[in-house]
Amino acid sequence: MRPTPTSYIAFAALVCCALVPGLAASRSLPDFIDLVAENGPSVVNISTKQSPAASQQLHDFSVPDLPEDSPLQDFFRHFFGEDGELPDDRSQARSLGSGFIVSTDGFVLTNSHVVEGADEIIVRTSDRREFVAELIGTDKRSDIALLKIEGEDLPAVKVASPRDLKVGEWVLAIGSPFGFESSATAGIVSAIGRSLPSENYVPFIQTDVAINPGNSGGPLFNLAGEVVGVNSQIYSRTGGFMGLSFAIPIDVAMDVVEQLKTTGRVSRGWLGVLIQDVTRELAETFGMTQPRGALVAQVLPGSPAEAAEVLPGDVILAYNGRDVLTSSSLPPMVGITPVGERRILQVLRSGELLELEVEIGELPDEEQLAGRVSEPEKDRANRLGLIVSEPTVEQREQLAVASGGVLVEGVEPGPAEQAGLSAGDLILMLDKEMIKDVDQFNRILESIPAGRSVAVLVQRGEGRMFYAIRVP
Repeated sequence: MRPTPTSYIAFAALVCCALVPGLAASRSLPDFIDLVAENGPSVVNISTKQSPAASQQLHDFSVPDLPEDSPLQDFFRHFFGEDGELPDDRSQARSLGSGFIVSTDGFVLTNSHVVEGADEIIVRTSDRREFVAELIGTDKRSDIALLKIEGEDLPAVKVASPRDLKVGEWVLAIGSPFGFESSATAGIVSAIGRSLPSENYVPFIQTDVAINPGNSGGPLFNLAGEVVGVNSQIYSRTGGFMGLSFAIPIDVAMDVVEQLKTTGRVSRGWLGVLIQDVTRELAETFGMTQPRGALVAQVLPGSPAEAAEVLPGDVILAYNGRDVLTSSSLPPMVGITPVGERRILQVLRSGELLELEVEIGELPDEEQLAGRVSEPEKDRANRLGLIVSEPTVEQREQLAVASGGVLVEGVEPGPAEQAGLSAGDLILMLDKEMIKDVDQFNRILESIPAGRSVAVLVQRGEGRMFYAIRVP
């Protein structure tokens, strides 16, 4: 029998599969059917009731200027009316977000912003039961809230070890986007340990799972049906999903849950330094083969770092044996450290590796922290954006400079920052004059006409370099 063209094609396909046995398997997509069926009952919808005053305070804004075809148009009209104002019945229940049951006796985890300002919190399960929840506590820094509903043998989730999470693996979210309950969306892990500008103590999981308003507080599952994160934020220019979603790692969330259960509040470890990334240019000046670590720009007064003799210009390379690759990786390490425990910092100082022992303190509240950081600097920064001081005897010994010069304590946005100066630098010369002390430095600086470029001799570590700075 003579082979037909069709038989040749079939034969070629078989040969390809035989030569590449994993080809078909590698192209197959995961099956989420069993995962959703087993874990869907653990996911809840959360709505709240608010008094008129609380509602007005919480929602006192106009509808954003969104495109007419934006999916958020209907969302905002439904909740805020055509003119952006709340409907007259402001005490009615409003679907705000999602959550999930973390214990069979009724503890429910969600986002803090989901229940903020609520007078009454209603939890609805997938089998249509409704519970009035008690708010056990919230933690705004991690955006976690813990609720309690009355029940027994409730379907609780299984918690994964987030350290096993890998970039590229499949994950699934279940929640109530736009109020559509028990909606499942899937994607992959895009990055781990992601730092966001407003969240220093949470190493976010970044995914491309479709997350929208109403998914907040819902779980992020791995393929084993274990929760790896709490869906919390999206990056968007329209208000809707654009492929960038962020989840709080479940170990961070569960640490908050345990503290809220036992003490009703959350404490975090605190080092007391302002840090920045080590750029390629800075790495060269510090004699480093590659940029890594957290560069100390300022040591806050009365902080654990000050007690441990951490200095501006130190590069923290490791925290208790764990490498610090970027500055954003240090705060979460410190934050989960119990207050009062001692840890070892590996520090690069003037080309020398040092180990400093520090007793971790408790992170102050935001107002106290802002007072320590911002207020002194506003008055002390000069026209170049530099905060300078007299070097101590110990600092002079470390820099091998017997006299003269001023130490850069901090650098604010301005010409000095643009030129490349950083905290820990010692300024030895300004505009061809050797610097004796802070007063002389300030007098020279004030006498320089605006718009002129001046040469500044800086010692960084064991090396010295001139920088050209244009005086504003």
